[in-house]
Amino acid sequence: MRTFIHSNCNSIGGCTKTEEDEGPGTEEDSQSYHGVGICKWFNVRMGFGFLSMTNREGATLEDPVDVFVHQSKLHMEGFRSLKEGEAVEFTFKKSSKGLESVEVTGPEGAACVGSERRPKGKTIHKRRSKGDRCYNCGGLDHHAKECKLPPQPKKCHFCQSIAHMVANCPVKAQQSSPGSQGKPSPQKGEEEEQNPSPPPYESAE
Repeated sequence: MRTFIHSNCNSIGGCTKTEEDEGPGTEEDSQSYHGVGICKWFNVRMGFGFLSMTNREGATLEDPVDVFVHQSKLHMEGFRSLKEGEAVEFTFKKSSKGLESVEVTGPEGAACVGSERRPKGKTIHKRRSKGDRCYNCGGLDHHAKECKLPPQPKKCHFCQSIAHMVANCPVKAQQSSPGSQGKPSPQKGEEEEQNPSPPPYESAE
């Protein structure tokens, strides 16, 4: 009589029962068996867990037996996992490590339900800062590599003028200077008209 214990039995959750091999034979067994039970536990990050088999080949077991399960053996679409306590049907075989599932489905061959949990750090959200804009056309809804317009003349990113770059932008310089309060600087001629020079100083003598 041989006792099979899976090498992962002492990992998360652990194994409570072992499966005894009846009669002579090697530890590797290519024959598949049918079992019914529930998911004992499943690690969604590592992609494996254990099933708790309560029925084998139509016969109810007095004590549940643990069967190793890997996510690649699950019959379902999308992200493959199992929810703790989920009812399953499966085929399994004996190996040198213990009992391993070959194919796992829901009751009567339906797709597995799976866990709502997902591994942390797997989802990547693409974010754009509020200041991002296309350097080619100035649009805010895309980047230059996605721009559908032909190459545009270089322009100031602050006032969109093609006469200068942002480093030499007079509008930006005027708004950033103290006391300007965001007003554009007047033209030279206008400044002379608004602020005429005072008359020369006359002596009271």
